[in-house]
Amino acid sequence: MIKKMVLIALIAALGLVALPTANVYASGLEDEISPPERPEMTGEQLEQAWQRALKAYDRAGKIIERADAMTEKIQTLIDKANEHDLDTTAVQAALDAFNNALKDAHPVYESAKGIINSHQGFDADGKVTDFEKAKETAKELGETLRDLRQMTSPSGQALRDAIQAFREANPRPERPERPAGDEPTFAPSASS
Repeated sequence: MIKKMVLIALIAALGLVALPTANVYASGLEDEISPPERPEMTGEQLEQAWQRALKAYDRAGKIIERADAMTEKIQTLIDKANEHDLDTTAVQAALDAFNNALKDAHPVYESAKGIINSHQGFDADGKVTDFEKAKETAKELGETLRDLRQMTSPSGQALRDAIQAFREANPRPERPERPAGDEPTFAPSASS
C-alpha cells in the first residue's frame, strides 16, 4: 500500500514539474514583427552570381551544340525501328516537339550572348564597375537563362520519357549465349 502511495506521489510530482511556470500572453496586432529584409547584395556576391550565370550559359551552349547530333541519331534510330514495323509515333512526336523548342530557343540563347558581350556594369574580368548596372545585367541574364530552360526542359523530358516508354514496349532481343567450348580462338599474327 505504501509503495502505491509513493508511486502516485512521484507521478503527481513529475506531472507538476512538466507544467510551464512562466506566464504566456498573446501579442496584440501592434506587436507583429515583419520578416527581416534581405540584406543588400555585395559587389563580391554579384560577381559570383555573374560567374555562375556565365557557367550556366556555357553549359546551355554545349547542350544546344550536342542537341543537333543527338536528334539526328534519334531520327536514325526511329527510321530503323520503322523499317522493323515498330510503332514510333510517340517518339517521333516528342522529337519533333523538341526540335521546335530548340528552334525557338536559339534566339533566346543569342540574346543571352548579347547580354554577356555587353556585360554592362562589369569589366572584362567580371568585376563590378557600376553596381546598379551590374545588378540589372545579372538579373536580365538570369531571367534569359531561366526562359531558355523553361523552353527546352519540358520537351526534352517528354522526349526522354517517350524513348523510355518505347524501350520498355520494345525490348532488345537477347543474344543467345555461346556454348562453353565454342569460344573464339585467336591465332598469333605473322608479325609476332
